[in-house]
Amino acid sequence: MRPCSTVMHLLLRCMRGCGRHSRSRMPRRLRQPMSYIKLIFKSLYFNSLTNSEVVLDCILEPVFWMVEVITRWFGMVFVFLVVALTSSVVFIAYVCLLPLVLQTYSLGWMMWHICYGNWILVMIVFHYYKATNTPPGYPPKMKNEVPFVSFCKKCVIPKPARSHHCGICKTCILKMDHHCPWLNNCVGHYNHRYFFSFCLFLTLGCMYCSISGRNLFIDAYNAIDQFRHLEAEKQGVPVTGIGLLIGIVPSEGVTGKGVQEISQPPYTYKDRMFHKSVIYMWVLTSTVSVALGALTLWHAVLITRGETSIERHINNKEAKRLAKRGKVYRNPFSYGKLNNWKVFFGVEKRSHWLTRVLLPSGHTPYGDGLTWDIYPLKKDMLPV
Repeated sequence: MRPCSTVMHLLLRCMRGCGRHSRSRMPRRLRQPMSYIKLIFKSLYFNSLTNSEVVLDCILEPVFWMVEVITRWFGMVFVFLVVALTSSVVFIAYVCLLPLVLQTYSLGWMMWHICYGNWILVMIVFHYYKATNTPPGYPPKMKNEVPFVSFCKKCVIPKPARSHHCGICKTCILKMDHHCPWLNNCVGHYNHRYFFSFCLFLTLGCMYCSISGRNLFIDAYNAIDQFRHLEAEKQGVPVTGIGLLIGIVPSEGVTGKGVQEISQPPYTYKDRMFHKSVIYMWVLTSTVSVALGALTLWHAVLITRGETSIERHINNKEAKRLAKRGKVYRNPFSYGKLNNWKVFFGVEKRSHWLTRVLLPSGHTPYGDGLTWDIYPLKKDMLPV
């Protein structure tokens, strides 16, 4: 900041000198605007809150603005991609793979694939619909008695604990985790469970398709590769025996073994589309299972710690700041590893692990997202 301070000193000195020489001859109408300009420059230079982070945020502000605009306008495109890709995999599973399951598998394996596949599909569709259509929760706009920890300069309203402003939604969000473009919605207090459950079950579904379709993928890839070799050989097969003279095919290609190879059943358009569909499904589900699985694992770690994605960065900063003073930072919103999961899923009794976690459930989360002092801090908050 030294070069900047030097420049500001010189600029202020010039303005001060100009003001002294021209004060007597400057019209009254210009004195007030000039004093206002001086005040602006002084506020920039003598601001004690200015640091490297503020300067970096100002420099990157156009980049943030562009990302926000692109995310806001392409939100529906991302949602369409999710629906289209998921529907394509479901179509291939029902049209191409289900007939093979019914023909080749035993009754036990057949029931397993049908029940598990349809259960995963129902959970994915339900949680994605709820995550996209459930509002994340917003702080009240009117004056109230709710305690707050800061003030939003953009919304000009008090911000309760764990609330943050979303530049894409243009409002503050209760217990904000992040803005998800694939949902075209913010992930907050009221739809955080739906978002995580959608990621979890979509990962399980992609892993199921990838593992169970591995052998089909290998067979389809080999079939397409073999057909390409056959097509290359057929381009050089002669109509008459003159091929023996010019060396297009070996001598046994006219009789015996060669006749059997040429008389193989035709590789139809239906077979080609079946094999390509299997390859497309396996590659897509394998890629998504790895990428989305890593994201789901990261959010599982955050839930275990009682944090959101934003709070993770804030808590790391606070922990480093207190560590320099020889103190240990403790997350005030963490109630223990197991209790954090119970609070997140809304588990109040043992049966809720089935009815609220493993089955579709539209129950609301604990609390209102405005206050967070309603949970007693004891070893086992919910005896489940």
